[in-house]
Amino acid sequence: MLGQYLPLLLQVIIVLGFAGTAIILSMVLGKRAHRSAMKDSAYECGALPIGSGAPKFNVHYYLIAMLFVIFDLEVVFLYPWSVMYKEMIGEHSIALWSMLGFLGLLTCAYIYAFKKGGLNPNAGAE
Repeated sequence: MLGQYLPLLLQVIIVLGFAGTAIILSMVLGKRAHRSAMKDSAYECGALPIGSGAPKFNVHYYLIAMLFVIFDLEVVFLYPWSVMYKEMIGEHSIALWSMLGFLGLLTCAYIYAFKKGGLNPNAGAE
């Protein structure tokens, strides 16, 4: 039983040995950098870093992006699904009804998001 895990154990030992050797060699043979406040400051295309790094976005933009990804991905996968199960849909109606149920649930989610104002681009404007 233990013999089955021997190749895996050997590979882990080789990987850890290589990583450890690479780190130790870089510390021994590498050049030491001279640190200063100027070298440690952030570099932004020659401009001095002023203000916060990232602008603040309204949460509504993220909500619209998530809804787009959810609904877009579901629609993108409908075509491959229909191609794969084309013959099965003709023979057995369960595949068609299961997809229609899924589309019904997706439509209910879309209507819910629309009524809650999740798709209104001006809902979160200040």
